[in-house]
Amino acid sequence: MNYCYKNVNFRAIATFSLLLFTALLSAQKKQKPLNVIFMIGDGMGVSQVTSAFYFGNSEPNFTQFKIVGLSETSSTSNLITDSAAGATALSTGKKTYKRAIGVDKDSIAIPTILEQLQKNDYQTGLVSLTSITHATPASYYAHVKDRDLHEDIALEFLKSDVDFAAGGGLKFFNKRKDGKNLLSELNKKYRIDTVSLSKPISGKKNLYLLAQDELPNKVQGRGDFLPEATQAALDYFARNNKPFFLMVEGSFIDWGGHAKDPQIMTKEVLDFDKTIGVVINYIKKNPNTLLVVTADHETGGASIGKYSEKDAVTGKEKEIGNKVQVNFIDNQHTAALVPVFAMGKGQELFSGVYPNNTIYHKLVEALKKSGIKIK
Repeated sequence: MNYCYKNVNFRAIATFSLLLFTALLSAQKKQKPLNVIFMIGDGMGVSQVTSAFYFGNSEPNFTQFKIVGLSETSSTSNLITDSAAGATALSTGKKTYKRAIGVDKDSIAIPTILEQLQKNDYQTGLVSLTSITHATPASYYAHVKDRDLHEDIALEFLKSDVDFAAGGGLKFFNKRKDGKNLLSELNKKYRIDTVSLSKPISGKKNLYLLAQDELPNKVQGRGDFLPEATQAALDYFARNNKPFFLMVEGSFIDWGGHAKDPQIMTKEVLDFDKTIGVVINYIKKNPNTLLVVTADHETGGASIGKYSEKDAVTGKEKEIGNKVQVNFIDNQHTAALVPVFAMGKGQELFSGVYPNNTIYHKLVEALKKSGIKIK
């Protein structure tokens, strides 16, 4: 029986509501898993980001972010962290002691988000300017007590099943103290290139070890390795038509701070910003992607201050109003809060001020909303 009141058919409304609810439920079940791109500007505080606004030739890609937060970076052993503890907090959701790689404060191995997503049939990738056994990339696949155990970390890479990795560190695989040549073992499942960033091969894992240790910095003439390797990884993942997790590290922003070298720092920040542009272009074409950009810590206590020159007539220092310069407090890491930028699906989760390990949990929440449960 149809019940009508003043020409309103309640049965038709109820049927339509049921159909709409069913369609929405079906669409939710069919939604694609979220792609995650996580970018770490090693040593990149707010002043380092600021430098991109004054030392580049165009508007920085940082301006495209609408969601920005701040992260506190201390470790369990020291108020001022290092890259190992910082990256481990980002990759596992747990703060740990300085120098720890993928282990908690009691040196017990803890799973990383990269490893957890592999169990959800995700492709995974790492791009770094340092050795891929260095603190930041290692914290996504290795579990060792100390960051300097590069040869042990290389052994961990054998077990990692990372699909795409690009960086340096060749000597830790084939010029080892134990005499082992890990490349022969890796050749069984990887296509390895130690010469150039060649086009990755679909249907096979790809590994690029393009330096004995770290790659050159921008001042030394590195070129566009970081944006090009990131683009190569994205192209590779797209061809395989599966969700992916990619970590990209702009390593030498930190090294510029340690050297108290404004030129290295600013050029590395601009290179990192250029790489952000590559990822943003990908997101515009693939909206089912979340980009998070942050840092493991700040280095150098950098500030962007006024620029002065000696007046040719008076010999006194005179401020030049249309120029700025980089100043450093020292050559060490600092306790400064670092920025967090987010774009894409789930971006709203990343505004606010929070500890660094919270970023992992925000990623897990974003993934959960797309149907991926992290255990």
